[in-house]
Amino acid sequence: MTAIGKALWFIEAQLAKDISLETIAQFCGVSRFQLVRGFGMATGRSVMRYLRARRLSEAAQLLAAGAPDILAVALDAGYGSHEAFTRAFQALFGCTPEALRSRANLDGLKLVEVFRMDESLITELEAPRIEQGRSLRIAGIGDRFRFETSQGILALWQRLIPYLGTIPGQQGAVTYGVSYNPDGAGNFDHLAGVEVARFDDVPEELRRLTIPERRYAVFTHRGHISTLRRTVYTVWNKWLPESGHKHAEAPDFERYDERFDPMTGNGAVEIWLPIAS
Repeated sequence: MTAIGKALWFIEAQLAKDISLETIAQFCGVSRFQLVRGFGMATGRSVMRYLRARRLSEAAQLLAAGAPDILAVALDAGYGSHEAFTRAFQALFGCTPEALRSRANLDGLKLVEVFRMDESLITELEAPRIEQGRSLRIAGIGDRFRFETSQGILALWQRLIPYLGTIPGQQGAVTYGVSYNPDGAGNFDHLAGVEVARFDDVPEELRRLTIPERRYAVFTHRGHISTLRRTVYTVWNKWLPESGHKHAEAPDFERYDERFDPMTGNGAVEIWLPIAS
């Protein structure tokens, strides 16, 4: 069973208990960082948001069946008050617990069901090369995302296009998509940019990020960009757990060079995964 499979099993087994991200990571034998990133790639959700949504979905089924004590349902779902439960419930489902109990059915509610691992996402990987990457200064367009909103990353690249070739000190035509600064809630920063020699003259509206020199496992994705997710998914959820390497809690990035055609989306893309050992 993969680490993410273990996490899904553990969450369901402990759904009624007070469990933390650290507890889940320890059970799975991975770091919090690796759990958050791998879980997000596998499910499209952050670990703790998935846990809360599963608890609220179970609560919704109890309420639709006529549970008499809403506070008891709230406490069982991990909420310390009726008010906190109602806010979270309404944010997820668009109605209050009282309204759902009154109408006594789940019609129109988007319940979060138990996630089933999609083994079809596992693909064949070319053997990675292990490389000592040099320090990089990246400047470009960035924003903060969570896995549920990561489709917005495409807009960063569209906003970057007018700057390409015009950023002072730009080094070559290679572009980078860097993910960094994650937190336990599943939020992370993503930067679409280019390498620059220095930050001094970079326009103020652009983000700046220095990636220190470190060791990487470098994978090559070939084919259309639409299937990149399968390669990244396999790297995080099959190769890394089986490799004997440990993930370094550092930025990882995609590297787009002359082998990739941005007009057609075809070509080769490199995935640089930082490793600690």
